[in-house]
Amino acid sequence: MPEGTGEPVRTRGTVLHFVEGTVVHAGPHTHARSHPLHTHSFFEVLLVIGGSGVHHSLAGRQPLEVGDAILLRPGVWHEYVDCADLEVYNCCFAADLVRRELAWAREDPLLGYLLWTGPFSAQRRGMLGTHLDPPELAEAIGHLEGLRQLRDQPVSRHRGEIIGWLSLYLSCVARTVAVRDERTEQTHPAVLDAMRMMEADPARQWMLTDLATALHLAPGYLVRLFKSVTGLPPMAYLSRHRVELAADQLLHTDLPISRIGEAVGWPDQNYFARRFKSHYGLSASTYRQRFNVVRHAYPRS
Repeated sequence: MPEGTGEPVRTRGTVLHFVEGTVVHAGPHTHARSHPLHTHSFFEVLLVIGGSGVHHSLAGRQPLEVGDAILLRPGVWHEYVDCADLEVYNCCFAADLVRRELAWAREDPLLGYLLWTGPFSAQRRGMLGTHLDPPELAEAIGHLEGLRQLRDQPVSRHRGEIIGWLSLYLSCVARTVAVRDERTEQTHPAVLDAMRMMEADPARQWMLTDLATALHLAPGYLVRLFKSVTGLPPMAYLSRHRVELAADQLLHTDLPISRIGEAVGWPDQNYFARRFKSHYGLSASTYRQRFNVVRHAYPRS
């Protein structure tokens, strides 16, 4: 972590973001009564290590107990309410790190499900929850403490150790997710290739037949492969990816909403509005009004 910066996670309005140069942060936090509604520009895994409370998100209100863990992809909004000295060990890591240093994890059946396919599947809307029993909880806390010990060290000299501790922690959480969701099989290479292709060019007007042809597969077979891993057909997975990209631009730019829709592949603004609200439970304009970093940082007269 950058030396001398103190807490590497900053709050601007209702968005949590990293101090420049930070790639991973791990630290315990106590919420006596509540923690207000917010979103963030990074991945977060929250792990309950003490007390009690309720996690409120688009998935509803979930009572929390020691050992509960929830992964949230960037852009997801949530809050803690009805807390009784709720102790949460947060682990936050940059989306760029997932795309680069942890790109290999997509090939791993457990980590790939934890970080990519699981949070996008069904109606999870970017979240994936699990529960760690005491042995796994103790192991996870040990990995988090290893990360925390590096918080004041320069990333340039300790990147390997940071990635190592983070990988150990995520693997620990992923094993419990795999048991609960019965996910053990290797993801078919065609599914991984399809994900990469769509994510590399989200603005393209993808058609199932074009994607299947590029992968030398029958469209129906590609759909079956995709649904066996994510519970979704390829175009629905692409929609999840597009709304996440749109949320990032709503959070960090002042671009017109119409431009953002076009940039992520939805030039039809009515369709973009429906897809965004279906995923986040808020319209794009409401999401921006509540959480946009630019508007909070530079209020207009």
